[in-house]
Amino acid sequence: MDTKIDKSKAALRRTLPDADLEIVQLPSLEQIRLALINADYQTGPLPAEVMYRVIANPAYWAFCWGSGLALARWLSQNPEVVKGKRVVDVGCGCGIGAIAAKLAGAAYVVACDNDEDALLITQANAELNGATLDYAADVADLTADFDLVLMADVLYDKSNYPLLQLVKKLAAQTIVADSRIGTIDDADFQLFHTAQALTYPNLGEFDEFKDVRFFRACSPLAAG
Repeated sequence: MDTKIDKSKAALRRTLPDADLEIVQLPSLEQIRLALINADYQTGPLPAEVMYRVIANPAYWAFCWGSGLALARWLSQNPEVVKGKRVVDVGCGCGIGAIAAKLAGAAYVVACDNDEDALLITQANAELNGATLDYAADVADLTADFDLVLMADVLYDKSNYPLLQLVKKLAAQTIVADSRIGTIDDADFQLFHTAQALTYPNLGEFDEFKDVRFFRACSPLAAG
């Protein structure tokens, strides 16, 4: 029977036929292991047919993006943020934020992503780390009974901005970590922390994206 990692490898190769998944420890976060794209994957121009596949079905979940890595490090250093709380990681990608929250002591964690391949690799990575998570494929399926929403590397696409209004209704607090934005055009969100991290494995990401900004919003739920 194929394991979740085997199934994730097959999904990756539907987009990048020559790619593989390697189980690696994360830099400066060695307590977490993830199955990620092989670090020696080619960085040169891809054949046209592969580029079409990347555009149609990008395997973004095969990377630990820098903002997710920075968020996971911060949670491991500040476990009181999640300890004993109900947490949802929206746009979970490879699952790093959800896994870090659970390992830091969160009572209940949901990993949410509308890409079924992302949920599959998150399940595989959660098993690698002994982290018990629940899963959701749509923010609309979530109920407003969380203490904290996490979002990392989601706002690179402006079409995702409406998510901010949705997630604020789910929990008393929302934390956004993102290196692609300098501000959030929403007065509820305040910059409270900065860190540096690059996507891992780094297959040529520009250094301009190493500065990760953390924003926090508290909703009226916080007073309840």
